[in-house]
Formats: sequence, C-alpha cells, structure tokens
Amino acid sequence: MKDLDSRVQTIEQRNKKVELDKAWETSLTRKLIIAVLTYFVVVLFFLTAGLPKPFINSIVPTLGFVLSTLSLPFFKRFWSRYNL
Repeated sequence: MKDLDSRVQTIEQRNKKVELDKAWETSLTRKLIIAVLTYFVVVLFFLTAGLPKPFINSIVPTLGFVLSTLSLPFFKRFWSRYNL
C-alpha cells in the first residue's frame, strides 16, 4: 500500500510540474521576455552590421516574430481539429 501511495504522490508531483511548465509556455511574461530579448539581439546585429537606425528598424523583425508566435495557438487548434 505504501508503494502505491508513493507512486501516486510521484505522479501528482510530475503533474504539477507539467502544469507549471504549460502555464509558463503560454504566459504573457514569457512572451514579453522573448520579445525584449529578440529586440536586443536584432539591435546588436544591426549595430554590428552597420545598418542605419538599428533601434527603430529592429522593431519590424521583433513584431514579426511576436505575431508569428501569437498566431500559433490558432493554427494548432485548426490543425488539431482536422487531424484527430
């Protein structure tokens, strides 16, 4: 019986970790962090490449990336509906 309780407790702990990971994956905090980091990486690249207005021009690829990640849940639901 103790073995069964131990196994159930292990499964419940795993489920909590999976739920926390899922919450992080879909969180606004994660999306904002990724957007900010993407912006700074693009700025650094533009500065290194000597491109004009790196702080302004870095907004476009960052917005493109953010929009692509925001649209993925929609496409996932669409794909799931027709593939299950």
